[in-house]
Amino acid sequence: MTRRNEVTEPSWVYYERPPGFVFHEHGKGSSRRGEKPELHCDDVPLTKLAERYGTPLYVYSATAIRERLAAFETAFRSVPHTICYSVKANSNVSILRLLARQGCGFDVVSGGELERVLAADRRAAKKVVFSGVGKSRAEMTAALKAGILLFNVESESELCALAECAARVRKDARVALRVNPDVAADTHPYISTGLDKHKFGVPIANARALYANAAGARYLKVAGVSVHIGSQIADIAPFAETVSRVADLVSELRADGHGVDYVDIGGGLAIAYQGMGLAFADYVAEYARAVTKPLRGLNVHLLLEPGRAIVGPAGVLVTSVLYKKENDGKRFLVVDAAMNDLIRPALYDAYHEIVPVVLSRSPAAKNETVDVVGPVCESGDFFARDREMPGVEEGDLLAILDAGAYGMALASNYNTRPRPAELLVSGKSVKIIRRRERVRELYAAEL
Repeated sequence: MTRRNEVTEPSWVYYERPPGFVFHEHGKGSSRRGEKPELHCDDVPLTKLAERYGTPLYVYSATAIRERLAAFETAFRSVPHTICYSVKANSNVSILRLLARQGCGFDVVSGGELERVLAADRRAAKKVVFSGVGKSRAEMTAALKAGILLFNVESESELCALAECAARVRKDARVALRVNPDVAADTHPYISTGLDKHKFGVPIANARALYANAAGARYLKVAGVSVHIGSQIADIAPFAETVSRVADLVSELRADGHGVDYVDIGGGLAIAYQGMGLAFADYVAEYARAVTKPLRGLNVHLLLEPGRAIVGPAGVLVTSVLYKKENDGKRFLVVDAAMNDLIRPALYDAYHEIVPVVLSRSPAAKNETVDVVGPVCESGDFFARDREMPGVEEGDLLAILDAGAYGMALASNYNTRPRPAELLVSGKSVKIIRRRERVRELYAAEL
C-alpha cells in the first residue's frame, strides 16, 4: 500500500513503501549524510538497475511477494485452505516458480497459463484450478492429462464438453460450478463479475439442477462450489454476503447427496494504489474473518485466488524522462515508457503513484503539476494527468508504483515497441527474468 508522509524538509516528500521498495540515503546502513534519498528494491538502488538494464524496466521484489503470500497463509491458518495464485495478474515463470516453492497453488484461465505453471513446477498441477468461460476442448484435455485439482465450470455446455473430454481420455474431472451470486461490488465495471448481467458463472438458482447433471456423468466428480465477484474490491461486505450464499448452497447440495469438499471463493481483494489504507496483514485478517464465518461447521477446504494483492505492490515500472514540454501553460513529462508497457491508466483510468527515483533535498526544488505521458501515438497514452509531483529534469528516472499486477501481463507491442525487461530482486541478488525484446523479433513470425 502506498503511504505518503510529509517530513521536516518542505522541499521533498518521503514515500514510505511496503517491504520491498523503500527510500534510503545512499544505501542501507550508510554513514554518509546529506545524500539524496534514493528508491531501492530490497537492498538494490533502482538507479543501478536502470544503468545496467536500461529503461523502461519492470522490477519486482521477491521479499514483498513472499511477505504478502505469508500474510494470507497466517490469516487463514485456522481453516484448511490452499492459496491458488491468479496467474493472469503476473505470469512470469520465475515468479510462478518463486510462489510454487512457497507451497502456492495456481488459478489459470487458459491452456497457456497452465503450460506456464507446469514449466515453473510440474508438481504444482495438483494444486491448479482452471477457471474461465471459454475453455476449449484441447485446453480441457491438457488439464485432465496434467492431473489438475479442479475445473471451475461456467455453463451447462462447458459441463457437457468436459464430460466428453474426460470420457475420451478416461480420467476423472473434479468439478465445481462457478455460481453467480448476483452480489454487487464497488469496483470498475470492466472487472466486476458477480452480477446476472455479466458473462461469468451460472445463476445460483440453477445450480442444483446442473449439479444433478454433473453427477450423472461417469467421469465427472462433483467436488466443490466456486464463486468470484470481481477484482480490486476494497469493501469486505460483498465477500461476506457472497460466501454466505455459497454456504447455503453447499448445505443444499449435500442434502441432495453431492460430495462438496471444496469452496473456491475466488480473489479480488483490493490494494491501495492511493492513500493510507489498513496495514496489509490487518486487512487480510479482516477479510479472512468475514469469509470464514459463514463456512463454520461445513468442514470444507477453502480455495483462494489472490493475484493483485500478492504481486501488485511488489513491482514498479522504472522509466526515464525524455523531454519536458509546455503547451500554453500545460506541462508535460514525456517518458520512455508507454501505454503498451502499462495500459491500466489508459484502460481503466487507473491511478498509480509516480515518484522520482532520486529525491531532491534542495530548498529551491518545487512541485510541478504535469501530465506524465509516453511516446505512443495516442492521446490515451498517459500515466497521470494534472498530477502534482516533485520537479524533475530531462534524463531523471521515475518509478511508477504498484505495477506488479496487470502491467507486463497486459503489455503489447503496439507501435512496434519492444516490451521491457523484467528483474526479480531478492536482498542484494538481482535476476533478469525476461530480457528486453528486440525489434526484429517482433516481426520474425510474419510472412
